Amino acid sequence: MKIPKRIQPLIEDGLVDEVLSQLMSGKEAKVYLVRCGSEVRCAKVYKEANKRSFKNAAQYQEGRKVRNSRRANAIRKGSKFGRHEQEDIWQNTEVDALYKLERIDVRAPKPYGCFDGVLLMELITDEDGYVAPRLNDVALSAEQALEHHAIMMQYVVRMLCAGMIHGDLSEFNVLVDESGPIIIDLPQVVDAAANNNAPAMLERDVNNITNYYGQFASELLGTQHAREMWALYKSSSLHPETSLTGQFAESSEEANVGEVMQVIEAAYDEEQERLTRLQLQEAS
Repeated sequence: MKIPKRIQPLIEDGLVDEVLSQLMSGKEAKVYLVRCGSEVRCAKVYKEANKRSFKNAAQYQEGRKVRNSRRANAIRKGSKFGRHEQEDIWQNTEVDALYKLERIDVRAPKPYGCFDGVLLMELITDEDGYVAPRLNDVALSAEQALEHHAIMMQYVVRMLCAGMIHGDLSEFNVLVDESGPIIIDLPQVVDAAANNNAPAMLERDVNNITNYYGQFASELLGTQHAREMWALYKSSSLHPETSLTGQFAESSEEANVGEVMQVIEAAYDEEQERLTRLQLQEAS
């Protein structure tokens, strides 16, 4: 087939030997099957920002750290350089996330690097060597649905413990092979601690997955895994191997306004004392 313009430099550099076919075209990228030596891999070619149909991208990027102040200022101003840097961060977020998932024992395609907007990664296949299907194309028994749902909840927990929320998790972003589910598509991954939308995105992710598996195992419907996870996460009680119950009850205790005000006033008095000490030091 005709070599896509963005993949041509990878062929010239010897990273890719041949483009075999287009695998899929999504809202933020096109994915091609490519031959790299004796292996067939995936080449994910990210679309330019003005050609992506990913909605509300800004809310996913909230809280992402930009280490270089020049880059941060350019992004904030929206200059041409800033837009280029923002795009670079969007693309590299996925490859960084894939490496992190590998370290925390969450199944995802193995990354081989991101090169000028082209992510090279492992091709996931089924037991017969064909491209693994997406979860939405798979029919499951009730027993399989319960087993795979438990695996996915464990993956979401491990990601949350590592400070990550997928942000767009659904049956369309999960592959299935003979060993179970594999998470894909992570350029929009959310910083759990720094993004104000994190709790809502976690709940949406978990509910999407639970509702899908719930078609095959109805007892999953109505469970509260996301709220249980988030409550444990906020209280620093969530661990990578936490076993969830799916149950969660909102606290019925009313906030003690008097105690809250005392804490605020004590913090204020402490700050005033600190400022006074600084003024005395400067005066002397």
